Amino acid sequence: MSDIAELERRIAAALERIDTGLDALAASPAPEPAEPQDEAETLRLTEALEAERVTNAQLTERVRAIREKLDATVGALESKVERLTGQLTAATEDVERLKRLNGELADSNRAIAAAAEAGVADPGLIDRAMRTELAALRAARQAEIAEMDGILAELKPLIGEVA
Repeated sequence: MSDIAELERRIAAALERIDTGLDALAASPAPEPAEPQDEAETLRLTEALEAERVTNAQLTERVRAIREKLDATVGALESKVERLTGQLTAATEDVERLKRLNGELADSNRAIAAAAEAGVADPGLIDRAMRTELAALRAARQAEIAEMDGILAELKPLIGEVA
């Protein structure tokens, strides 16, 4: 992209020099036609000027095309960054939820182990542990689904290009 910017800068500078030269040419008094040689020279210069104008128009069109391509690329990258930021936020939330649920599951397992050690089987502790484990499994599944969605989102454009 720095090459494009450099080319764009050089073309813009050349166009400015051409405009300055044209302005200076237009501001200077026109030479009086004197001899047929001067008319031939004027014709040659007019043709050269027209060729420069054509070249200038071509360069201007190329700069416009490069600028449009650059704008399209930047727009695509911005939307991709926005999408990836959303995925990262969702993944971070899933990770936090998994950490919390795993902490609760560890607490429940310690409580069940203590009850078993004391010879007391508490159905409430077992129920709480099972519910926490089920929530942890659901959260893990959601995290996996989010990860698969991210992978699929990255693969879809590639599959489209191949097709």
